[in-house]
Amino acid sequence: MGKAAQKEDLSTTTFVPDSKDLAILKMLQENARVTVKEISAAIHLSTTPVHERIKRMEDAGVIKQYVTIVDRNAVNKGLMIICYVSLKEHSKNAGNKFIKTIHELNEVVECFSISGEFDFLLKVMCADMNAYYNFHVNKLSPIENMGHVQSVFVMGEVKNTQQLVW
Repeated sequence: MGKAAQKEDLSTTTFVPDSKDLAILKMLQENARVTVKEISAAIHLSTTPVHERIKRMEDAGVIKQYVTIVDRNAVNKGLMIICYVSLKEHSKNAGNKFIKTIHELNEVVECFSISGEFDFLLKVMCADMNAYYNFHVNKLSPIENMGHVQSVFVMGEVKNTQQLVW
């Protein structure tokens, strides 16, 4: 098999976690600071195989990153807004420009390309209504190719998790 074919096969290989991998992922999702030693004791494997499994899942892209979840109210970002955005033009270049600009806006913590009436859904965090007004008027609305924006203000969180369950 040639190198090109080998490379193609690797890109189509899907990681299939076993029960030990899933147990490791569950523990890491609950607390990314859990030690290999603690995981090892909980799932009844020695530390070396646990470390190797974690490394394999990181290399395979199953574990994308480790993060600290911050209480948004504690850092003066208590207002959460969902913004539905439609663009005027839908070319690849126009979409890429919009996406590049969104990456530069610190208030936008999540952005999804969506189907339906709108093109994007933004999750925006601000200190208060005045801060959001400033963001909307001075940063979001002036973006080139901006069509329509509909803002929905989050009244309360019912569920907020990044944990995947098997």
